[in-house]
Amino acid sequence: MPYYRSSGSVPQKRHTQHRAADGSLYFEELMGEEGFSSDSSLLYHRNIPSAISEYRSWELPDLSTVANHPLVPIHLSTHKLFDECDTGVDAVTGRRLLLGNADVRLSYVVADSASPYYRNAIGDECLYVEAGEAVVETVFGDLAVGEGDYVVVPRATTHRIVPKGSVRIYAIEANSHITPPKRYLSRFGQLLEHAPYCERDLRGPEEPRVVDEVDVEVYIKHRGPGAGGIAGTIHVLPDHPFDVVGWDGCLYPYVFNIADYMPITGKVHQPPPAHQVFEGNNFVICNFVPRKVDYHPLSIPVPYYHSNVDSDEVMFYCGGDYEARKGSGIGQGSISLHPGGHPHGPQPGAYERSIGAEFFDELAVMVDTFRPLELGEAARATDDGVYAYSWARGDAGTEPTDG
Repeated sequence: MPYYRSSGSVPQKRHTQHRAADGSLYFEELMGEEGFSSDSSLLYHRNIPSAISEYRSWELPDLSTVANHPLVPIHLSTHKLFDECDTGVDAVTGRRLLLGNADVRLSYVVADSASPYYRNAIGDECLYVEAGEAVVETVFGDLAVGEGDYVVVPRATTHRIVPKGSVRIYAIEANSHITPPKRYLSRFGQLLEHAPYCERDLRGPEEPRVVDEVDVEVYIKHRGPGAGGIAGTIHVLPDHPFDVVGWDGCLYPYVFNIADYMPITGKVHQPPPAHQVFEGNNFVICNFVPRKVDYHPLSIPVPYYHSNVDSDEVMFYCGGDYEARKGSGIGQGSISLHPGGHPHGPQPGAYERSIGAEFFDELAVMVDTFRPLELGEAARATDDGVYAYSWARGDAGTEPTDG
């Protein structure tokens, strides 16, 4: 959806000759979605972008999943997945799969090393930076990212992630495109006045950076015979993929910081769609940010108990004050899975304790899926095994308010 941008050197008319100072032609690449019937960009390369000098298989990390059966709500602790002594981990090959289905995969990684050059040829990625800083180098140009940033990377964009120190990333990998919700957009694609963010909040890449290197490996995730129908291939390119002298169009990676989201509040409790930030095929992404809460004199600020009958709900708790929630086990880096078929809501005592509250200081990223989620190896490794009983315990504390 990002608005039109032009960066670097492009010719006055598309699909016409574009030459370097020495008279040599640049090679034009049309990168387009939905059979070139949707958003696209034109990139101008110094070298032929199709060239491959070698190829081999990439053995992907464990992407196997098992059903959530017997059906239970689950609490996961992502901060237990990586030790402080784990070094040499990168944000692509080091991801550990938490949850997934045929539409989306949710992974977590703590990375301190530069990733390989990488393309996801299956779908768009939305990377949420929980903590730390990095540079996401892309064929379109570099993106400096930090805490609270969503990084939306279109399908098949060549990029790599270079941490500055250590960076914590919650990765949402789609089998589709990830866009702002359609109800936020005009029929021409402009963000409307009622949307909780606007084009000014979106950060595009810096000017493209030409790199002179040869024999560069690019790791490609694509449809194939592996777990979940996903396979990996490594292409060795004779020239560096970052050879773009200019590009223009509406398809490119961009960054949106969660602090720039303007929460929609009301006299009584607002339902989760009021917190939506992005959507993909058969899933939505919402965020719950620090905000004033319901102002009806008889309001109950925490949510009513609810059954989202068509969805599994995943909450990633990534900031705020969790002092009021002692006893539930939920804290920074926690993930709760509330599957369709199980009504959920505040923990015992939270319903009444919330009365009179005027402000919630909390930060969470929510993914709701319209097909059941299965458990990846990282979920199986960190399931606390007791969360399902927490509503029946008198000392359970308080569940995060929008879970």
